[in-house]
Amino acid sequence: MSASDAMADTAIVLVHGAWHGAWCWKRVLPLLRGAGIETHAVTLTGVGERAHLLSADVDLHTHIQDVVGLIEAEELRRVVLVGHSYGGMVITGVADRLERDQPGRLARLVYLDASVPSPGDSWSTPHPPETRQARIDAATASGGLSFPPPDATVFGLEGEDRVWVNRRQTPQPFRVYQQPLEFDAARVASLPRTFIDCNRPALPTIAAARKRVREEPGWQVFELATGHDPMVSEPEALAWMLLAISRA
Repeated sequence: MSASDAMADTAIVLVHGAWHGAWCWKRVLPLLRGAGIETHAVTLTGVGERAHLLSADVDLHTHIQDVVGLIEAEELRRVVLVGHSYGGMVITGVADRLERDQPGRLARLVYLDASVPSPGDSWSTPHPPETRQARIDAATASGGLSFPPPDATVFGLEGEDRVWVNRRQTPQPFRVYQQPLEFDAARVASLPRTFIDCNRPALPTIAAARKRVREEPGWQVFELATGHDPMVSEPEALAWMLLAISRA
């Protein structure tokens, strides 16, 4: 297969982070599609326009299946799988499953200012104790169902961007927070992996991932001088970076 044929078959799948939905990629999608690459954005069960499906049964495996289901339903090949924030947990689980059952379907994993788990980690594992406790307390107040979104200023957003994100965020299913993810580390590491570090300002809960990808072999690391929601604050820069990564 020639490089041009491979690129024609490449698709990007965007997986949002906590409290978000496919809506957060609204400024990025037309740029990627306009450049001629098939692009899909999934909304995970229980948030965004699927918030009506929130229940105590929604867990990490539900979200992994959301993404696997999209890839299979759209018959995608050579997928560049992008996970933002909590979405790093999800794409790791997707990679483990697809590389086991359908090897060759994924071309690359892109962790966009995202969680980078080790086997047995939960999303909460690298978080400071005070962050974990605050989220547990908030979920307890909801009967263990969910915990509410933070103000979007923590993502480095201001003005209309902050208002837009605050208006659209929805509570996050709580079960995904403490649920460990078991996977074959070697299987996931066999795929090309990229980390995009959004560090102006840097979100503290991503600190462990930033450190890890610079210490472990096999990672491609880029920096983007913006906050934690680059699809909102710097959509053009993010789109061009994703296109360059996909064409490499």
